[in-house]
Amino acid sequence: MSRYTFSGLRKILSTKSLSNHIRMLNNSTSSTSVTNTVQSTVDSEDVKRHAKQADEWWNPSGTMKLLHTFNLLRVPFIRDGLVPPSTERKLAPLSNKSILDVGCGGGILTEALARIGANMTGIDASRELVDVAKQHSVANPKLLNHRPTYYCTTIEEHSEKFCNHYDAVVASEIIEHVTDKELFVKSCIKTLKPGGKIFITTPSRTRLAQIFIIYLSEYVCGIVPKGTHEYEKFMTPNELTFLLERNNCHVELIHGIVFNVLTNKWSFISSTDMIFAIQAVKYEAGK
Repeated sequence: MSRYTFSGLRKILSTKSLSNHIRMLNNSTSSTSVTNTVQSTVDSEDVKRHAKQADEWWNPSGTMKLLHTFNLLRVPFIRDGLVPPSTERKLAPLSNKSILDVGCGGGILTEALARIGANMTGIDASRELVDVAKQHSVANPKLLNHRPTYYCTTIEEHSEKFCNHYDAVVASEIIEHVTDKELFVKSCIKTLKPGGKIFITTPSRTRLAQIFIIYLSEYVCGIVPKGTHEYEKFMTPNELTFLLERNNCHVELIHGIVFNVLTNKWSFISSTDMIFAIQAVKYEAGK
C-alpha cells in the first residue's frame, strides 16, 4: 500500500464514522430481534403471585374458594350462551363444542365445562398451575374419557398456532391481570371461529369495587390473597365493549355480578359497579 492509503485509513479510523456505522448495525439487529418475537401481555410478577397458590388451588375451602363457588354462576352463563335455554337439555349440552379457557390456572372452570361435554383446552403462563391442572384432571374419574388439554403458553403465542379454531373462548377473571388489554382481546378473538363466542368476567374500575374487592376482600376479610388485584388494571364495561367491537365482535349482553358473603352465592344483577360479565360474538367472514 502507498503512504497515501495508510493516511486515508488513519483518517477514517480517527473519525466517528466507523463507530456510527457499528451503532447503526447493532440497532438494526436489535430491531429485527424484537420484530421476530411474539409480543406478550403477561405480567410476570402477577404470574408468580398466583403460582404461590398452586397447593391451595383445588381446596374448595381455601384461598380459591370464591373461584370454586363462582362456577355455579359462570358455567350456566357460558352454557346458555352457546346452547339457548329453549333447547332440550342433555347431560352433556356442550358436546362437540371446542372451548379455550384463557388463564385457566389450576383448571377449576376448565374441568367444570369439560364435565358437561365441552372439548376443553386450557392455557396459562404459569408452569406450576398448568401442572396442577394436568395432575387433577388425570385423578378426576368424571373426566376419564373427556380430559382437557393443557398448555403452558400465552394467548398471543397460542393464537399464532390456533387461528379461527375454537367455538368459544372464555377469559374469566384474567383480563384484569394482563399488561396490554387490547392485544389480549385481539389474540383471544383471533383463536375464535367466525360466529364463535367470547365470554369475559372481570371487576369494574369503580371505587365501590376497589373498596369491596381489594380493601375488604384482601386486607380485611382475607377471603382473597393479598396483592391479587391492582385497581389500575380494572376496566369498565364501556372500555371492554369498545375493544371487542373494534376487533370484529358484536357484544350481545352485559350482566352485573355480585357475591353475597352471607349466603356464599354469586348472582347476576343489573348494576355493573362491582364485577361484570360480557358475551360477544365474532362476526362471520365478509360482514
